[in-house]
Amino acid sequence: MITHWPSPAKLNLFLYITGRRPDGYHNLQTLFQFLDYGDTLQISVDQSDSIQLLTPVAGVAEADNLIVRAAERLKQAAQAKQTLPPQAGAQIAIEKRLPMGGGLGGGSSNAATVLVALNHLWQTGLTPDELAAIGVQLGADVPVFVKGFAAFAQGVGEQLQPAEPEEKWYLVAHPGVSISTPAVFNDPALTRDTPVRSLATLLSSPFANDCEAVVRKRFREVDELVSWLLEYAPSRLTGTGACVFAEFDTESAARQVLELAPNGVRGFVARGVNVSPLQRALRGD
Repeated sequence: MITHWPSPAKLNLFLYITGRRPDGYHNLQTLFQFLDYGDTLQISVDQSDSIQLLTPVAGVAEADNLIVRAAERLKQAAQAKQTLPPQAGAQIAIEKRLPMGGGLGGGSSNAATVLVALNHLWQTGLTPDELAAIGVQLGADVPVFVKGFAAFAQGVGEQLQPAEPEEKWYLVAHPGVSISTPAVFNDPALTRDTPVRSLATLLSSPFANDCEAVVRKRFREVDELVSWLLEYAPSRLTGTGACVFAEFDTESAARQVLELAPNGVRGFVARGVNVSPLQRALRGD
């Protein structure tokens, strides 16, 4: 039987870089919120003893695809605990809506959806913490998608504290470029010394993204998109980009601005939600 599972986008409502670690990674403070919009995974389990990705991604080898890697890691972990028979297999297809390199967490969300869905379908019995521990090996953002609740993240993004930011409407726009996260974090001009602050202080301050200045300097398309959106609403970069989002109090206000988007700009309107659509699907909501 084929089952369908949401793989939602996320926004970084704010993102501050507070220091560079000896291992080259960066300490940060960020606020994750999900969107009621994203990719959809179709998953069926079988006894084939293999993981099959029915919809390959152009330019990404199957062995490197986070969907396949997540399924294999889960299978190994469950078989090590003897909660999954050796012949367990799965067939997975993805309906892709989220752009690659857009800062919306698409690949991490895909991996998390595979972990959560296959844990349920295979009845492996791993806890959310165990799934998150597998997920962080695949990417720093995977645990927040596994846990499924809006969160304030610190460290490299793995230290999560549940949060309840206001659930606004967002216009999310993509300028048609793909941005490498390592390139942004390695840029000498990146701000790396923003003071560490409490969540209460951050929530009462204007939100910003320390990566935005570097990305706007490197990518004229992003700079122009931010400038255009700021004419209508508070707007900023999500993650390391390339997507930019503007916040609105109503869906209609967001859609009115989307209709004015310049040629070549792709976008969508979605609601920010503090409980992931994946968690709601898991509960049968």
